[in-house]
Parts: sequence; structure tokens; C-alpha cells
Amino acid sequence: MSALETTTRTRDDGAARSPVVLQVRDLTTHFPVRNGVVKAVDGVSFDVERGRTLCVVGESGSGKSVTARSILQIVDAPGRIVSGSMVLHRPDGSKVDLAKLNPRGREIRAVRGAEIAMIFQEPMSSLSPVHTVGDQIMEALRLHLDMSKAEARARCVELLRQVEIPNPDKAVDRYTFEFSGGMRQRVMIAMSLACNPSMLIADEPTTALDVTTQAEILDLIRRLQQQHGMAVMFITHDMGVVAEIADDVIVMYHGKVMEYGPVDQIFHAPKNDYTKMLIGSVLKLEQKAEIRLKRPPRDNAAPPVLEVRNLEMHFGKPGAPLKAVDDVSLKVFPGETLGIVGESGSGKTTMGRCLLRVYDPNGGEIDYRRADGEVVDIVKADKATLKQVRREIRMIFQDPVGSLNPRMTVAQIVGEPLLVNGIASGKELDERVADLLKQVGLEPAWRERYPHAFSGGQRQRIGIARAIALNPRVIVADEATSALDVSLRSQMLDLMMNLQDKLGLSYVFISHDIGVIRYMCDRVAVMYRGRVVETGATEQVCDAPAHAYTQALLSAIPRPDPRARTMHKRHRYAG
Repeated sequence: MSALETTTRTRDDGAARSPVVLQVRDLTTHFPVRNGVVKAVDGVSFDVERGRTLCVVGESGSGKSVTARSILQIVDAPGRIVSGSMVLHRPDGSKVDLAKLNPRGREIRAVRGAEIAMIFQEPMSSLSPVHTVGDQIMEALRLHLDMSKAEARARCVELLRQVEIPNPDKAVDRYTFEFSGGMRQRVMIAMSLACNPSMLIADEPTTALDVTTQAEILDLIRRLQQQHGMAVMFITHDMGVVAEIADDVIVMYHGKVMEYGPVDQIFHAPKNDYTKMLIGSVLKLEQKAEIRLKRPPRDNAAPPVLEVRNLEMHFGKPGAPLKAVDDVSLKVFPGETLGIVGESGSGKTTMGRCLLRVYDPNGGEIDYRRADGEVVDIVKADKATLKQVRREIRMIFQDPVGSLNPRMTVAQIVGEPLLVNGIASGKELDERVADLLKQVGLEPAWRERYPHAFSGGQRQRIGIARAIALNPRVIVADEATSALDVSLRSQMLDLMMNLQDKLGLSYVFISHDIGVIRYMCDRVAVMYRGRVVETGATEQVCDAPAHAYTQALLSAIPRPDPRARTMHKRHRYAG
């Protein structure tokens, strides 16, 4: 029997391993497509041990989520498990090979939720909007543990208390839309723990959350793991999270395992070139970009290209408005990148949209200095002036899929601003589009393709090409790289900085990722609940923050080094 196949193995340092809960060998899951087969999971082997966390890491399309779904036999059609074994070791000593069970049979349904539970990436799509939180958790309890309604309700309140949801006896009767993203994820965790499973699979459970909420959720999972002795399989593309929580790590690429080992070895002595590239990409974003280091000092005497004074944007009823942007003042200088950072709900995106008058602000001024020196207040600008200003201030959106029309070719998408503004048509338009695609690193020959034929990173390049089509002076980039894998992120930021130098652009760069801000931005403004709480040079704000909220935000960021785990020592801000 090989070292991999024993249920209690020995570590490299001689210490005994924890009992194995799940033993996966040569798992292969295929998706038949019109012209062949996609090998989504291709001969994957690993062990998940009691009381330990195995992180599965890799870029989009590496097969992480399909591996997790294969374990519970919930692979979307037409995908199917072709070969391999997934042996679940039960506490009573019995074993079952999950790969041999009928995906719709009673046996696998008894395993789901009761013995192996799963938390999904987007809690809103996996929770019912028409049933109360309590009803959804009680359904699992009554189904697997045969409890009475009163017993199930009492257990449900206790579970909500364990995951630290305020007033659990009242929260049990609320609906999911009444909770924030972080609270919904806590509800999902409560539901997954309902039947005391031996193993928890968490599929990107913190990706949509900001860093402070993410830190709370990771803390919660760790604490509950220690209390219940669960095995945790945690799927993520965030190497900082891996460094913070993993005991063991699997690195996946195109359905295969590139490297598998203890977390310290993966980060400090990686053997595989792909693992080295992945960690190199993360470490690159921990420091100032080389492009910025080579730039000459900026002329600080130049007047700002954009000056925001006392900006107000309210939503809701006049008597009790929600102040999404509350008395914000900022300056953006020619050729500089101003970063706007803060949690979800801090007002970053609303403020960015006010700059282009997508929203009509309730008060304040947005003075834009045009190339000829004329100053225009965007808040008061009439339609004709606003149209001219919008040619010079452009926006790049967060979601490269949702912001591109799927019925238009790339040539139509990129050329539309030129056509609508009467700048180019016919052969000239075609040549301009080809040149724009070349500038953002795409093949001009691809311009007749549709957006679905491109990867996420390529779609974001199309969005950038569209934004620079009218030779703008200012670009507002709203979370422009958050949907991208870490290896693509630095490429995209480098592209934006090269275009900045070439075209003389100023950026307002909105992000919740301090790493991206540190890499790209000259100055940064920190927003909290609609207000700017701190502004300054990026290095000064990131290395020596003055405001308690900035300190809390920075201390919640997981560092990509398992030897420097600091998240549990983080500051908390009670604003």
C-alpha cells in the first residue's frame, strides 16, 4: 500500500497525519462538446483530512469548481464523471465510493448536506428569495435528522447564533434579501453546518465580499472547524487567502494537478513553473509597478484636470435619505492615477458615476478643466456641453461580460463611439478600430468576432479599447481588474499604465483591492460610508495610515506568505 493510500499517513517531519475523510484518486470528469471533449478534471488525486484545510487554487477554467461538484455528483449536464474513485471514510469505520453512486439516487442525497456540505460562491443564487432563512435551514434538519418542527427551529436559532448573526430569534423569520452579502454567506454557513458534516466544501465563498467581511468569514470557518473537527476543502483563486488559512494546497491548471503539498512548501519552495508564475504574479502586486518607478517626477504645479468639491448624492426618501456620497472633495491632476478604495457600500462606484453625470448629484461641484483651459462644472452642464465632456471623460466597467453587447462584433463595439460622434466611418473607421485593438494587445483580425469568443482578460481589453477610442483625457475605471485572475491582473494594469504614458491619461481608479491600488496609483482616497476619511500619497496611506478605518482595512488584507499570518490580529473599526 502506497503512502498516499493509507488512512493515517506520516508527514515529511515524521508526525502522524490526521485521519482521512475523503480520498480522491484519478478523478476524471469530461464535458462532451460538438467537436470533441473538454477534460475539465483530468486524473486528479488528493486527500482531505479531519481538522485540516485543503486549499484548491488555480485560475478560471482550471477545474477547481468542477472537482468540488464532482465530489457531490452535482456536475452540470452534459458533464459526467468518467473514471476514478472518491472514497468517503465515515466515523464508524465504513467507506463508500461516491463515484459509484447514482447522481439522482437516495444514497448520494443522504451524503449531501449531512456528511459533506457545500457553500457556494454567490449566496443570493443558492438561497431561496421566497422562503425565510429559518424555513431553508429547517428543511435540511427535518430531511436528514428527522426533527420535529419545534426542535428544528430551536436548532436553527442556535446555528444562527453560532455564525454570529445578530438577534437570531428574529433573524430566523427574515428573508435573504433583508441581509447584506456577508450576512447571507453566514446563513449559508449555518445551513451547511446544520447536520454536523464531517467535511465542508467552500467554493470561492469570499470572492464577492470586501476584505473586512472576508476576514470575518474566514475567522468564522476556522473557529467552527476547530469546534466540530471538520475537514475543509476551500476553493479560491486568492493566494493571500491560501497563505492565511491552508494546511495543504493543490495547484490546478487545465484540469490537472500541477503541484500538491504543505502550504509552506508551495509558497517558499515551489517546484512547478506554473506555481512559481502564480506566486510571482501575486508578489508583483505587493509593490509599486516598475513602470511607475521609471517615470520622471510629476509637475505638481499644474492645475487639476478634475476637482470635486462638497459632492452630495442621496438616494431614497427626501425625509430620510441614504447619503451614498456625503460631502466628498477630491483633486485629480494631469497624468496621475488617483485610487478610490473602500468596502462595498462606501460610495466608490456612486461617486465614479457622478463624475460622468450618470447620476445627477444633489449638490456640490465637479470642475473639469478642458485642454484649452476652459473649466466646466459637470453638475450644472447642459446636454450639449455634457456630450462634449463625455467624449473626454470615459469609463471602464467592472464586468467585462455585462458591459459588452453580445449581439455586436468587436469592430462594432470599439467603433461605436467614433461612429456616434461622427468622427470616422467606412474604411477610416475600420482602420481606427484595427489600430485600437493593436494598442490593447489584441489581433486586429479578430474584430469580426463576437464577445463570447474571447476570454475574460481579452474582453476587458476590448472595454479598454472602447474607452480610449475618442482620445479621452480622463478615464474612470470601476473595479476594472477585479473579475480577472491574478496573472492577468498585473498584465492589464501594465497595459493601462503604458496607455497612460502614451496618451497622457489621468485615471480615477476605483477598487477594493489595496494590492492593485499600491501597484498602480500615485495617490489614494479612502472612502467609508459616503465620506472620504483619508487622502494622501499611496505609499504613505498604505504603509502608515492615519485613520483608524484605513488601519482596519489594511490589517484585514491576507498577505501571500503563510509564515506571516496576521489576519487574526487585525484591527476592527467601529465607525
